[in-house]
Amino acid sequence: MGQRFNELSGKHVQFITEQKIFFVGTATADSRVNVSPKGMDSLRVLSSTNVAWLNVTGSGNETSAHVQLDPRMTIMFCAFDGPPLILRLYGTAEVVHKGDPEWNELFSLFKPLPGARQIFDVTIDLVQTSCGMAVPYFSYAGDRELLSDWAIRKGGEGLKQYWEEKNQMSIDGIPTRIVAKSR
Repeated sequence: MGQRFNELSGKHVQFITEQKIFFVGTATADSRVNVSPKGMDSLRVLSSTNVAWLNVTGSGNETSAHVQLDPRMTIMFCAFDGPPLILRLYGTAEVVHKGDPEWNELFSLFKPLPGARQIFDVTIDLVQTSCGMAVPYFSYAGDRELLSDWAIRKGGEGLKQYWEEKNQMSIDGIPTRIVAKSR
């Protein structure tokens, strides 16, 4: 059943790179818990104790708001085909905005995605596996291009305006600092 590890093994990294979707969980002491599905080839394993994922513009910005107050983050992967497995990465995350010095180096690791707004640099302190025997089988049919198409139509200035209108505060009123830190 479940096992715990201090770092990612080669087998864990291979599993991660084969997944088409992962889930990110964050919260502050007083906020709602946020769990978000992620895809779009947006995660990179940097080392056995470090991953980064590129975050694109969406309707909210909960993860960024949470991490700036409480850096705890859990990333979960599930096997939807092949042998059953759930893999969780527990750690602390740092939000890297376009205006931060680390942005260019980290962003160069990813295929540019329209609407990119932040990178989360996650230091892993626990890797946990569990059986995943109750996770159903699903078949991968392809990526949705709707969000990328929307971001391309918005353009750079349109995305900045969207961030100002929709991405500056979490649903609990926590500031995300996206506009100030992305200049």
